[in-house]
Amino acid sequence: GAKKVTNKATLWYVPLSLKNVNKVVEVPPIQYVRKEQEDEGKKRYEEQKLDRLETKQRNGDVIFPIINPEPHTVGYSQSSLIHLVGPSDCTLLGFVHGGVTMKLMDEVAPPRHCKTNIVTASVDAINFHEKIKKGNVITISGRMTFTSNKSMEIEVFVDADPFVDEPRERYRAVSAFFTYVSLSKEGKPLPVPQLLTETEDEKRRFEEGKGRYLQTKAKRQAQMQQA
Repeated sequence: GAKKVTNKATLWYVPLSLKNVNKVVEVPPIQYVRKEQEDEGKKRYEEQKLDRLETKQRNGDVIFPIINPEPHTVGYSQSSLIHLVGPSDCTLLGFVHGGVTMKLMDEVAPPRHCKTNIVTASVDAINFHEKIKKGNVITISGRMTFTSNKSMEIEVFVDADPFVDEPRERYRAVSAFFTYVSLSKEGKPLPVPQLLTETEDEKRRFEEGKGRYLQTKAKRQAQMQQA
């Protein structure tokens, strides 16, 4: 019967005008309990801004299917999902809920890399670059970027195809990094097969993922010490 924390995150939102959904309106100021709370929030804000800039730089990337890939390579582990946005996916204004998009992104994680039970450990720098309308067809693509001994990082893109009668072409709507761990039937972490990088881009993304992994690990250790 004891309670324990299972998930923890900081979510960022922007308010939109009800008359013009493309216009971002100002956020009313809030009263902080203490000065440290405001400083901590500003620090997280600056960190997520840097994450967004880093992720936006990849918005030109496209994940192409690979024919007969070798096991444990980036091509072998990548996957995609196509989804038609319906009314139940959207807000009253006809735009997709962020939670719906996140769920679809989580489902595209490639489990066949290690062929075991995969669970989500964390989500880093998920960025909603542009809104997705009802009736759009979205393609969610995932590719593995990094593996440690017991975790794997997946980069996920969401591309939206607008209405047939709209002049706009496909655009990048959302992007993020998901980290997963492999578990046994007893719920214990299992070793993850190492990712085999083949191209220079894959090697570069692996090193970038390693940097994010070490940074996240250090941040978690610091939080545990504070707790």
